[in-house]
Amino acid sequence: MKIRKGDTVLVIAGKDRGKQGSIQQVVSKENKVVVTGVSIHKHHLKPSRKNPHGGILDIPSAIDVSNVLVICPHCGKPSRVAYKKTDTVKERICRKCEGSLSATKEKNVKA
Repeated sequence: MKIRKGDTVLVIAGKDRGKQGSIQQVVSKENKVVVTGVSIHKHHLKPSRKNPHGGILDIPSAIDVSNVLVICPHCGKPSRVAYKKTDTVKERICRKCEGSLSATKEKNVKA
């Protein structure tokens, strides 16, 4: 899967189209991702010992990975992910500006 935890993404399909958020969790077996602030569902709880009053919880649910695009930190535009292979490293890059999408690489370049 080309998308990783911590990437900033733009939702391009579904009821939350146009929203941005970072990825909290990647479910690779189902080809889905959980994005902060996107696809929030209500879960009603009956009163129990843990929760004596019951209540309604907001739970983020997973959306398909094909419905999101990675936002490039260099150009700020949503784009697809490509790979650039050097002698020892396989690196994720932006298709539009060819900037690096790897967080570890960016930290090393700035330091």
